[in-house]
Amino acid sequence: MSKKKIINDPVYGFIEINSGLIFDLIEHPYFQRLRRIKQLGLTDLVYPGALHTRFHHALGAMHLMDQALSSIAAKGIDISDKEAEAAKIAILLHDVGHSPFSHALEHSILFNVKHESISELVMEKLNQEFGGKLGMAIEMFRNTYSRRFFHQLISSQLDMDRLDYLNRDCFFTGVHEGTIGAERIIKMLNVANDELVIDQKGIYSVENFLTARRLMYWQVYLHKTTICAEKMTVQIIDRVRHLLKKKVAVSCPESLAYFLSKELTISDFSSKKSGLTHFMNLDDHDIWFSIKQWMNHPDKVLSLLCKMLVTRKLFSIQLSNTVIPKKEMEKAKKATMKQLGLKESDLKYFILSGTVSNEAYIHNKHKEIKILTKDKKLVNLVGASDLPNIKALGKIVKKHYLCFPKIVSL
Repeated sequence: MSKKKIINDPVYGFIEINSGLIFDLIEHPYFQRLRRIKQLGLTDLVYPGALHTRFHHALGAMHLMDQALSSIAAKGIDISDKEAEAAKIAILLHDVGHSPFSHALEHSILFNVKHESISELVMEKLNQEFGGKLGMAIEMFRNTYSRRFFHQLISSQLDMDRLDYLNRDCFFTGVHEGTIGAERIIKMLNVANDELVIDQKGIYSVENFLTARRLMYWQVYLHKTTICAEKMTVQIIDRVRHLLKKKVAVSCPESLAYFLSKELTISDFSSKKSGLTHFMNLDDHDIWFSIKQWMNHPDKVLSLLCKMLVTRKLFSIQLSNTVIPKKEMEKAKKATMKQLGLKESDLKYFILSGTVSNEAYIHNKHKEIKILTKDKKLVNLVGASDLPNIKALGKIVKKHYLCFPKIVSL
């Protein structure tokens, strides 16, 4: 069977697979699992077209990596075939460790574990299966490879991951304010002092990219309805954990039960070999199947939360630039207890408060985007830009929220 394939992608057109190793990795069950994890979690409850998956995103990021490497090589930077393949493998697998519902349940299935840590474990496992052929890709992913710019193409403030997800997410949500000139940015990529930089004439494309990123966070990633749906899902998982601790029977798939019946961290994956196997068995389907089952559970809190999520009776939300007054929270608590007939101890599942933040660009010498001027000097983006909004984009914007059942009238 030929391992050279062409995949028709709705965003970029044809994506070519020219490596037998990459083809085999795409065919592996660990990677195929990404077909069953939506890129934007529960955002399709707001934007119905947002049904694309982590599988789509990983292939798109790999395609952009291929274009970026070609662009950089055309400027005289020596990149071997082995390095190019390793960089494409690293970006292909960068999200392979995502939890079901992507970021929504990232810290609910496992405690204090980022998906990047799981991705690294999966890459190590695949490296064993493929006879050590992923060694260089893992070094690039970890930022231990001798040529630093490869890691920056995988993970930085202007990496192939961000370029693809902004392009792809605005395509599938229809939020055109997030449109970026990814092709133009890639053409402007360069390497200086072993760092990834942008040629000076690409500075306005980068400014557009950062502006689009901030807009996409408020309009898509931190959309108020998405926040409510994600918080409700986390509360459902928390309630199941509570019931299981109380020895209350709650049916769910074996691999999901493995994590909900105990509090596991990344260290448990080393001592318990079954941990990674169970994690890689999980996807969005397990969560939705379970939530539909739990709609009929005798526990009132669990069944009510599940019914509300499945029927899209989502929480209401108040967003504010200042801390939500305590009197507002107390008012919501009293109304919820009265109208839903809940005990005071159950209110923590229905009255939620916290903050969300949006930072488009980090002013940090270790993470900044650098511009290569026409006279071959390196300057940071803020210093090179003649537009004042770049500094503003580096400001962290925080908003406070209060979520409560929509059926409750305050």
